[in-house]
Amino acid sequence: MAFQVFLTDDASRDLEELYDYIASRDAPGKADYVLDQIEKAFSSLSENPERGAYPKELLAIGLREYCEIFFKPYRIIYRVMAENVYVMVIADGRRDMQTLLQRRLFQA
Repeated sequence: MAFQVFLTDDASRDLEELYDYIASRDAPGKADYVLDQIEKAFSSLSENPERGAYPKELLAIGLREYCEIFFKPYRIIYRVMAENVYVMVIADGRRDMQTLLQRRLFQA
């Protein structure tokens, strides 16, 4: 059974900002490559969403609702609900992930 993969508005914005950043700082071709690889990661989630690991920042506080996969150095954090996968965050893993995850996943 294939799962449906959805990007939250925040994750869509993450992807746009990542593409724009790479295209302006490196090259549009490099940005296209990164986008293609991240889209392949999304596709793999539709077939096997259980393959991800628990993000260490969330595991440290006992949360096992979210998983992550990588296209290094980028982290793709998602949640599986029923037959759907919701991508919540796409971020460079070198950022302050603790603050980003708190702001993004626990916003009131």
